Amino acid sequence: MSDQSNLETSATAAIQPNAGVFGLSLSAAERITQMLSDEPEGSFFRVAVLGGGCSGFQYDFSIDQTRNDVDIVFTAHGVDVVVDDMSIELIDHAELDYVQDLMGSYFAVTNPNATASCGCGTSFSV
Repeated sequence: MSDQSNLETSATAAIQPNAGVFGLSLSAAERITQMLSDEPEGSFFRVAVLGGGCSGFQYDFSIDQTRNDVDIVFTAHGVDVVVDDMSIELIDHAELDYVQDLMGSYFAVTNPNATASCGCGTSFSV
């Protein structure tokens, strides 16, 4: 993870005392803040892992307004990111970044649990 010592990350989970860790780069936090500025009050950024994709699992990023009992909230750089309890098992200690390069702009996950990933970077296997 990039510059983990500078991240102010915390997790809150009423029913998940050992919920795991999920990091957020400053670049991702800035982009999420920008995206949420156009959304209704109470909206937040959700990261999930879904079955499918060319490597078995795929990352899913969305703006949501409903928190569930099994959700875990991670805060970094003043931004909340919500991950459900099943997804955190697959992305524990991962970090979300926002990349801007010649290929475009996109969210990218550095996931130490992934044993393989596809060329597009949106799917992985464990």
